[in-house]
Amino acid sequence: MSVPLTRRSALFGGLCLCCLPTLGRAAESFDIQEVAPGVFVRHGRIEDATAENADAIANIGFIVGRDGVLVTETGGSLADGQWLRAEIAKRTDKPIRHVVLTHVHPDHCFGAAAFLDDKPNFIGHHALRGLLDARGEFYRQRLADLLGPEKAGSVVYPTQAVKDGAEIDLGDRVLRFTAHGNAHTPSDLSMLDTGSGLLFPADLLFVDRIPSLDGSLVGWLKEIGRLKGMGAAKAVPGHGPAVVEFAPAVAELSRYLTTIRDETRKAVAAGISIDKAVATVAQSEHDKWQLFDTYNGRNVTVAYKELEWE
Repeated sequence: MSVPLTRRSALFGGLCLCCLPTLGRAAESFDIQEVAPGVFVRHGRIEDATAENADAIANIGFIVGRDGVLVTETGGSLADGQWLRAEIAKRTDKPIRHVVLTHVHPDHCFGAAAFLDDKPNFIGHHALRGLLDARGEFYRQRLADLLGPEKAGSVVYPTQAVKDGAEIDLGDRVLRFTAHGNAHTPSDLSMLDTGSGLLFPADLLFVDRIPSLDGSLVGWLKEIGRLKGMGAAKAVPGHGPAVVEFAPAVAELSRYLTTIRDETRKAVAAGISIDKAVATVAQSEHDKWQLFDTYNGRNVTVAYKELEWE
């Protein structure tokens, strides 16, 4: 789905209008992979949202521990979350004790409504509540327009706000959370599973699909350094394959973001207008990312507005 870049659509960070999932026939072709003992991930499609692909584009899943289940990502609507809830029930009858809301974009948090009856602990970044206050109703209405109110879901707020770090013990494994500074969004939460060694950086890591900037370009590059310091060999990206080798994947992301930063700075210094910068910056990356033509211009727009005030 392509949408014009207006000030309000820019709130979606290139994700929100394309990441408003529906759940239709295409969802029948999805399955959950056990990527490590007790760790299950659904690989989202690298596409824009359409009725045909069910708009299921984010990597979502769950971890089964000795004492219960933690949902790593909820999906993008009530319907998508209900699909995930059913997949969990097929594999375990342990209680769902924790649900992670990794950031404000609806493809990652609007499935949370499907877990309300489980009465779990909803874990989110300390800035998430304020962002949901600002954007949540708009996101919900767009979902309702796309899916129908019965499938859209509702805004669900975190019950545990992570300001710096936090740990959750599932009995046989500890999940370590980090609240990041303004990066992909102002509300990014990552998680390290000590049981498998897997890093869950959510949308701080895109693979194959072009990254989407809805926060701070400089901040994102800084937070990549923090992710590297966690020492994980493998990661579950927010978009891309279910599991990747972390070092080469984050190097690809860093190259793209650095290219935008350096070329945008040059454009600003040369007095090049934002419209011309959108058409020229980071074109060397064109063939390296899927959906480049849809999102690169939006990323450059956000970067230009940040960097012109340095």
